[in-house]
Amino acid sequence: MLGQPRSFARAWDLFVDPVTAEKRRILDERWTSLSASLRTTTQGLGQKATGCGATIGIQPRCDFSCTGCYLGEEANDIPALPKEKIFEQLRHLRAYLGPKSNVQVTDGEVTLRPVNELVEILAYARSIGVIPMVMTHGDSFRKDPTLLDRLVLEGGLTEVSIHVDMTQRGRIGYRSPKSEIELMPLRDEFAQMIRDVRRRTGTRLRAATTLTITRQNVPNVADIVRWLVRNRDAFGLVSFQPAAQVGRTRKTIEGVTPDELWREVGNATRDFGLELDSRGPLNFGHPDCTGFVPVITIERRGDEKPRLLRLIRDTPEDLAIMNEYTNSGLLGMAFRDDHPLEAVARFLGALRTAPRWIVGRVVPWIDGRLREEAGMTAGGLLRDLARGEVTVGGLTLTSHHFMSPEEAKSPQGKDRLDACVFRLPYKGRMVPMCEMNALGVREQFYAEIIEGCRDTELELDEPRAASAR
Repeated sequence: MLGQPRSFARAWDLFVDPVTAEKRRILDERWTSLSASLRTTTQGLGQKATGCGATIGIQPRCDFSCTGCYLGEEANDIPALPKEKIFEQLRHLRAYLGPKSNVQVTDGEVTLRPVNELVEILAYARSIGVIPMVMTHGDSFRKDPTLLDRLVLEGGLTEVSIHVDMTQRGRIGYRSPKSEIELMPLRDEFAQMIRDVRRRTGTRLRAATTLTITRQNVPNVADIVRWLVRNRDAFGLVSFQPAAQVGRTRKTIEGVTPDELWREVGNATRDFGLELDSRGPLNFGHPDCTGFVPVITIERRGDEKPRLLRLIRDTPEDLAIMNEYTNSGLLGMAFRDDHPLEAVARFLGALRTAPRWIVGRVVPWIDGRLREEAGMTAGGLLRDLARGEVTVGGLTLTSHHFMSPEEAKSPQGKDRLDACVFRLPYKGRMVPMCEMNALGVREQFYAEIIEGCRDTELELDEPRAASAR
């Protein structure tokens, strides 16, 4: 895991147990915390993942003034917490989420924090087994082309997410965009930036993009998905986030329903051979909160465009494979950020743990799907991959549906909060993000930061007053 030396001893441990006892324990905690109605075969929380976390107070200020923003009006006046406080948050997140913790380094615009401090925070996260993802609008990287390289090389950053949409205000060259089409050159710029950073640093930086979806830009969702398919080498994940009336979001901003959003996503995937009229069977936490559709891309040399295959379909055979996975002994196994030796050991450990299921069930299932959907066999695909005639990739399409205060206070909202997969540490409790944003916890936290600053000023002033006397 992260934070441990690369060694043959570590590889042996992964061969013996490709999941680890700690991951299993935390998965079990998440699973038992879910209501019985959510403990389904296709539930990711408690079976595949332990959840996701985020920092708070790392840098509340932002240099944009977006029309859709979940921070309050006071955020730009809140000082950033000292890095020792952020280290403490990271330790809480690591204990709650376990090895390879998914942690978003976020608040306002985190790249406005002094770069040396941000590097230290990232490096500390890596040292304790956290995989930090810097969440940013990306303009700091455009202003300082060396910044992202430093975060990668000095901070050990392997994941970044760049938010781009027409609700943003203040971006260089795109002050007040009227449509998502106007922002396509900007997306091209960021995609090339990711490729260039990988080339310069020699690292496999993983990149995601997020965008707020409103009644105004939902017609452009299909265009964005088509762009993502073309640029899947740069951005491997997208998070569509329908607007909620939270924070300083303008009252004129109106969100969309999940069905409206995914209908537009399907309008794009249909161009690549994938009929996608819903979010499908997979979910994390409450189904009203998250849509999750990982797709496989297969492209033969000379083809005009790739073919998309949904990883898990809502069919009896795919659901049977998922059900068998829950009993395979491999729940929670993840290769993300493994070093080559660790990845090989973990893979061999998986074969050792569940040989009959992998060889006897998964391989024939893959072969059958390739024959049906791509007109090739698994053996033929491996042969063509070795010859360089075919490339295989992936793209994960997700939607995250945040709640307004009214929704969060409703009985349905309480059920969603109880099953939340995205939490922040506050006063010894892991607080759901919608509770933080929609039910006043963020404002309370910021007020405590201000009060702490006043107390510190008093402590500093008292010795001066004493010496004056």
